[in-house]
Amino acid sequence: RSVSKVHDEWFVDEARVRTAVGLPEKQNEMPNERELTCGICFESCPRESMGAASCGHPFCGVCWRGYISTAINDGPGCLMLRCPDPSCSAAVGQDMVNLFASDEDKGKYERYLCRSYIEDNRKTKWCPAPGCEYAVEFVVGSGSYDVSCGCSYGFCWNCTEEAHRPVDCSTVSKWILKNSAESENMNWILANSKPCPKCKRPIEKNQGCMHITCTPPCKFEFCWLCLGPWSDHGERTGGFYACNRYEAARQEGAFDDSERRREMAKNSLERYTHYYERWAANQSSRQKALGDLQSLQNDKLEKLSDIQSQPESQLKFIIEAWLQIVECRRVLKWTYAYGYYLPDHEHAKRQFFEYVQGEAESGLERLHQCAEKELQIYLDADCPSKDFNDFRTKLAGLTSVTRNYFENLVRALESGLNDVGAHTGQGACSKAVSSKNLGGKSKSGKNKAPVGASKSGSSTRGMDDGNIWACDQCTFANPRSARSCQVCDHQQHR
Repeated sequence: RSVSKVHDEWFVDEARVRTAVGLPEKQNEMPNERELTCGICFESCPRESMGAASCGHPFCGVCWRGYISTAINDGPGCLMLRCPDPSCSAAVGQDMVNLFASDEDKGKYERYLCRSYIEDNRKTKWCPAPGCEYAVEFVVGSGSYDVSCGCSYGFCWNCTEEAHRPVDCSTVSKWILKNSAESENMNWILANSKPCPKCKRPIEKNQGCMHITCTPPCKFEFCWLCLGPWSDHGERTGGFYACNRYEAARQEGAFDDSERRREMAKNSLERYTHYYERWAANQSSRQKALGDLQSLQNDKLEKLSDIQSQPESQLKFIIEAWLQIVECRRVLKWTYAYGYYLPDHEHAKRQFFEYVQGEAESGLERLHQCAEKELQIYLDADCPSKDFNDFRTKLAGLTSVTRNYFENLVRALESGLNDVGAHTGQGACSKAVSSKNLGGKSKSGKNKAPVGASKSGSSTRGMDDGNIWACDQCTFANPRSARSCQVCDHQQHR
């Protein structure tokens, strides 16, 4: 960005730009004399021990070393170093640093220079992974903001959070803030505690009876149900531990508002917990898969090669499977953040999303189990297994199918499930998008719909191939044994 700006301003006012960047129009040499006076220490020194920037002001080597070292140790400002002469603005470049600075200072200067290049370039960024010192260059036109560093860490170029397709950056920001904010603590307090009637501090009920004593210094005793003073409870309230005053007041609507707020907070907390637990579980599974992949690359692949008498080059399908598992765990993790913020009123989209998410999770579990449990059988073997090639075919096939499904799932979610609409009266699919957006490729090159999805644009009545039937209401492809649609409960047409 600054380069193009310099170019523009150069042609407008060259002299001003030269002054600003410290580039004199004329290169000046030091006076051609045997001895010169240093402009800092005022000592007379031989010309060959002196040095000068492009301005020609001479200073001795000792003073140059001290001047440059001080500037470098002061920080990145040394990149804008100018001639020591107070009246001069000529730049002191890397050539002077290399000539006079110590090796340690040269290293610091080069790091500052590299950092400046990375941070001032819109196409490069530092990898945000902890401890990583690599920078990443963004390829314009790649179609995605997800980039991968040489350290194997993937992140979003736009927001620098970890790679999060199919969720957009604003959703990720909200989700991360929610996970770290105090809002869920307040929801828990609201859902599981009540304020003391006297001091208003929230109190959690930790025993079975309704007689509550507030913590010191308050020590107020009250009824958990009606929040009235415990001294008012006795025979006339239905017994010490059965407050009919509360029941009567609730029937009159006295406690409806507070109970409704508490119930809403409880439901909100339960909903958040549902999505967060699954988000965190997939994150944990991904970290475990990364560890398994590294272990496989370090020693297990070589061991398997020896046992099965096959070169490691023919075992790359196992590495590809684990790489796919790691990527799919990441995608699946973020689908839970997607689902949390999916509007509740869009019933058709939610139903379809939960269906394709479930299919994705099921497919990934099959791949993960095959790569983890079935592979272990061949690692524990004492001699080559006859059915190892069958395992190769199975694992490679599962990897390919899972990759295709997840790629199409990401595209569908990034488009906002636009092919799914809501019919009047019932939530349903206005189009069978699974064949269009989530299906794999058949040998003929046409889209092939997964089980439970009808072909877009085809007649819903003409889909019965003996194994499935298409719902007249929502076009969902149901198994033959189902008498009503598994999505909208519409009865099968006979």
